Amino acid sequence: MVKNIAIGTGRRKTATARVFLREGNGKITVNGKDVKDYFATAEQVQVVNQPLLVTSNTNKFDVLINVTGGGLNGQAAACLHGISRALLQVDQDTHAALKANGYLTRDSRMVERKKYGQKGARRRFQFSKR
Repeated sequence: MVKNIAIGTGRRKTATARVFLREGNGKITVNGKDVKDYFATAEQVQVVNQPLLVTSNTNKFDVLINVTGGGLNGQAAACLHGISRALLQVDQDTHAALKANGYLTRDSRMVERKKYGQKGARRRFQFSKR
């Protein structure tokens, strides 16, 4: 039986990541795949690894992530947020480093809704004087 040390929930746009920290050697699994196989670009993988690098916990924990919704960039940022929250549960001393880098703040920017009588959220139909 594998025991979860900490659980964190991360969110970004419409993506939600549930993060489970376990004793291990630094393996990160996202939706049953390795992190490098799941995310398309190296930047997205780097974003996910960021909180572990900052707190120097790269080889201490295995990270299991279930992520849903949004696109890959939003999912990567949700994973970052969730891992940061989970690390905080394990060790309160990491708070200063995580807070300084802004990893504990939920990025609240969302897509603006489309309004009726308009082409998009901000885009209007072309004005015709005559």
